[in-house]
Amino acid sequence: MEIIKVIILGIVEGLTEFLPVSSTGHLILVSRFMSLEGKFNDIFNIVIQSGAILAVIVYFWKKVFPPLPKKGDLDSADKLKRYINLWLKVIVAIIPAGVIGVLFEDKIEELLFNPLTVAIALIVGAVILLYIESKPKPEKVTHEDDITYKEAFIVGIFQCLALIPGMSRSASTIIGGLVMGFRRAVAAEFSFFMAIPVILGASLIKLLKAGFGFTSYEYLLLGIGTLVSFVVAYAVIAVFMNFIKKHDFKVFAYYRIILGIVVLISMFI
Repeated sequence: MEIIKVIILGIVEGLTEFLPVSSTGHLILVSRFMSLEGKFNDIFNIVIQSGAILAVIVYFWKKVFPPLPKKGDLDSADKLKRYINLWLKVIVAIIPAGVIGVLFEDKIEELLFNPLTVAIALIVGAVILLYIESKPKPEKVTHEDDITYKEAFIVGIFQCLALIPGMSRSASTIIGGLVMGFRRAVAAEFSFFMAIPVILGASLIKLLKAGFGFTSYEYLLLGIGTLVSFVVAYAVIAVFMNFIKKHDFKVFAYYRIILGIVVLISMFI
């Protein structure tokens, strides 16, 4: 039975991690009906996100790993310079949420990790997304090379909204990108790249706090959940990147509103 639960949770994580609908919010909601035992459930929900991040690394491996320099090849040297600049911008972008998350993680989990917060955040985030899409800004950033360090930092400030479960890290950073005039595909890609150090760091911190003191069966559950989230997330990334080339993000906003209302109704029935 536990294996079925982790497969379902892995699917939910893979489906929602990179869509602007909040994977943490979905996992909190799903865990109301099929949670794992005790504190292991919270650790599991964080660690399996690393499977989704592995999907980003594999899908965008040419941008994630540095290009191999070739002697005398000016184009190769230019690619390496662009690569370094991109990841320096990612580092700048993750600073705001990283600092706040480290300082207030326990308090945030204590006060905000509940269905009511998720429902409200889903709806509020949807309204913001619809507003941004209704007043689109001219696309001045059409490639990640065009992102300035100031713009990267501002997107990072928007990412702080994701500390509220239900807001969605993906939605928060994409909204930040759209506000700064990023093309949708660039906003999504930059959001994915920001997720790599953020989520891998969060997973490592959770494991260190737990002292890696898991049973062999718990390690098996973590492995299955991570693998499932990787496979599903890879497929979602491919479909999502093709989708946003032709469509906006309104459909995700409508989904968030519907889900938020359903959660609110279920809480008071």
